[in-house]
Amino acid sequence: MPSKYDILALSMGEPAGIGPEIALKAWIDREREGIAPFVVFGDPDLLISRARMFGLQVPVKTCTLEEAFDAFNLYLPVIPLENKMNDAPGEIEVANAPAVIEAIEKATAAVLEGKAKAVVTCPIQKSSLYEAGFSFPGHTEFLGALAEAATGEPANPVMMLAGPLLRTVPVTAHLPISKVPEALTAERLELVATITAHDLETRFGITRPRLAVAGLNPHAGEAGAMGTEDAEIIAPTIEKLKAKGLSVTGPHSGDTLFHAKARENYDAAIAMYHDQALIPVKTISFDETVNVTLGLPFIRTSPDHGTAIDIADKGVASPASLIAALNLAGSLKS
Repeated sequence: MPSKYDILALSMGEPAGIGPEIALKAWIDREREGIAPFVVFGDPDLLISRARMFGLQVPVKTCTLEEAFDAFNLYLPVIPLENKMNDAPGEIEVANAPAVIEAIEKATAAVLEGKAKAVVTCPIQKSSLYEAGFSFPGHTEFLGALAEAATGEPANPVMMLAGPLLRTVPVTAHLPISKVPEALTAERLELVATITAHDLETRFGITRPRLAVAGLNPHAGEAGAMGTEDAEIIAPTIEKLKAKGLSVTGPHSGDTLFHAKARENYDAAIAMYHDQALIPVKTISFDETVNVTLGLPFIRTSPDHGTAIDIADKGVASPASLIAALNLAGSLKS
């Protein structure tokens, strides 16, 4: 039987974006989509205002974490923040940054304390957070720092994009493409592949997961004619991973790795850089793809899209990716 500790902790994200709207719409679809109970860490007044603005029939209830599970069927439970959020859809304000950060911190703390099953995060507007002094490239790195601070153990967060037809993991992520070759090391590739295999087995329940590793250069280097990284870094690391008992193949040419027949041969593709990983999975299943952070001592998922500031005042945002993120968080093994 589900208990109050199975509740999902949802951080509201950027208040000027679509996070509040999709949280409201996900609650409306809770029964039809079979969504596990979730509680929003955010601003209840803003959520009430946004529901009224878009004509969404969502009763919002301020509550404690202990009360949230039982409240979920009748109300959207919200745990208020100390910092307020300005209710101005489409208007990015640096003043919102403390509340956005607080929501992530408190949602994460709830899970680390064993009072919630997983963290689910609505999108954040990184530009305004940077302006406010936020020192992390994004959610993934911040969550790693929170985990380390709480446990005293090193965390190695790894980003996975998980869709119904494809899972991809970038070895390097938020970097200019010119910086990728120097950031691509054998140590980093080995770490990412090892964490991916471990979490696919322990979180996703896949026995001896199969990994396909993409090359960095066109045609995986074409025997050195189009770059040496594939032969000098990627191929030897694959052999090392095989010697450790992992099921790994590659390096594969990136242009032939993602078609339907190729996808039958692996459970996740390890890509060398951000777009090599994200373009195929978002192209195949944009609305159903979920951002999952591997390598943490807790479950974290997120929609695969951004804040969508340009449509935040229109009421047209789809909650599909957030619903997918909530459903995946509810199904993963903690």
